[in-house]
Amino acid sequence: MALPEVVSREDWTAARTKLLAAEKEATRARDALNAERRRLPMVRIDKEYRLEGPDGPAGLADLFGDRRQLIVQHVMFDPAWDAACPGCTAGIDELASGMLEHLRSRDTEYVLVSRAPLDKLGGYQASRGWTVPWYSSYGSDFNYDFQATVTPDQPVYNYQEQPEMVADTGASEEVPGMSCFLRDGGEIYHTYSTWARGTDILGSSYSMLDLTALGRQEEWEEPKGRAPRPHGADPSFSD
Repeated sequence: MALPEVVSREDWTAARTKLLAAEKEATRARDALNAERRRLPMVRIDKEYRLEGPDGPAGLADLFGDRRQLIVQHVMFDPAWDAACPGCTAGIDELASGMLEHLRSRDTEYVLVSRAPLDKLGGYQASRGWTVPWYSSYGSDFNYDFQATVTPDQPVYNYQEQPEMVADTGASEEVPGMSCFLRDGGEIYHTYSTWARGTDILGSSYSMLDLTALGRQEEWEEPKGRAPRPHGADPSFSD
């Protein structure tokens, strides 16, 4: 087994101090990137999407509940499958109720959307003990419009043409991702989507909020003026 080198306490402190400087640089770069992400333009959603949820038919606005922001996790679950993707399943298993409450305290709802019919989603959800809201986009354009399903006609994944993904079978391919939306009055806007390694932020409410237009809504964040009530550095996530 190749373990790290064994050194004196002084040498370890010197190495750790050098690494700390690199860590701080990475943190500052991440903060700047998050601010740049929040400066992205957004797209008004004009299409009416009809999904099915635990309370019946739902439009995109219904997924927000009474909150201003929405994060959708695109869960890989083809209508022909009997179970969701194992990787997506592992990520959802890590979603704690406390983390979801932290998101909601920042005016942000979090839901799952898959293309499988609602009865399959409900059965699988019950078997896993999940409580996060899960909606079916079966029969709608939602997955296709937000590139959560790659097709031979639209072989786009992670903003690149990738026809090889569907070349062998000629069938559609489900892909994992996350999309963020903002509601302003009666209008809904698509602000951000991320795929591939961009979904590694699952498991941290702060990291997920970094993907949104309003961010974590703390006093120090840029750009200013996004949140009506900026929050202080309160670990309870309360006002």
